[in-house]
Amino acid sequence: MRSLICLLTMCCFFFIGASHPRNQRDLMFQESIIESLLRGNYHGVLTIGELKKKGDFGLGTFDSLDGEMVVLDGDVYKIKDTGVTILVNDDESTPFASVTFFETDRRIDLGAGIGCKEIEVKLKSLFPSENIFYAIKIEGDFDRLRMRSVPKQTEPFIPLVDVLDKQTVFNHNDLSGTMVGFWVPDYMREINVAGFHFHFISKDRKVGGHVLDCTIKNVRIDIDDGNGFEVSLPDDKSFLNINLLGKDLKSDYKQFLNKEN
Repeated sequence: MRSLICLLTMCCFFFIGASHPRNQRDLMFQESIIESLLRGNYHGVLTIGELKKKGDFGLGTFDSLDGEMVVLDGDVYKIKDTGVTILVNDDESTPFASVTFFETDRRIDLGAGIGCKEIEVKLKSLFPSENIFYAIKIEGDFDRLRMRSVPKQTEPFIPLVDVLDKQTVFNHNDLSGTMVGFWVPDYMREINVAGFHFHFISKDRKVGGHVLDCTIKNVRIDIDDGNGFEVSLPDDKSFLNINLLGKDLKSDYKQFLNKEN
């Protein structure tokens, strides 16, 4: 049996306070922590069926790092390093994923010629605070998308930054679809990916990946404010025995988000 474990500091910040009840649909649920994934722990510990009970929107990866995950409208998709996109069944598993039940709190429309970095600056200007979580859906037409996926790994697993040396990068023009992502506060850097993190899936569900860069044509952006966080820590030997106090991974975080071949 697996147990849901909330870190003590998070419990104090997010869940205590009878006068401020939390809406469970505004929680961001996370399986495992990003430090574990960066250090090469790719063993799937939570089934996709169980993950779907925690949210209908999000991203992550799969057992043995077998591609990029997109969770949209309750469906879970896998984008493999071959470029093939698969609708995933409930029996597959994940070593790391973040999901929420998406409900729009604010919406904006953006026009042509704006790049990913400019979108991020605009989004941050709309956040009422940088101390909470945000789920972000960017839907519409894209002039350009640069994305990646990674190959399935075999044991002994190597650190994620080394896997990225073998990633496949996809360049696409004139695509319609949805960017699925989160903004996470910097104080969560060792738990999740601090800042913005986006995956993409095309409208026809045939193209996708981890977003490296983009330029939009016309998109609608929906933002869902999150007021809490729930993390499930694996109780398998791989997680219990991994050294999370080893090498400093600051540079690995940056490469995880933006590394190119």
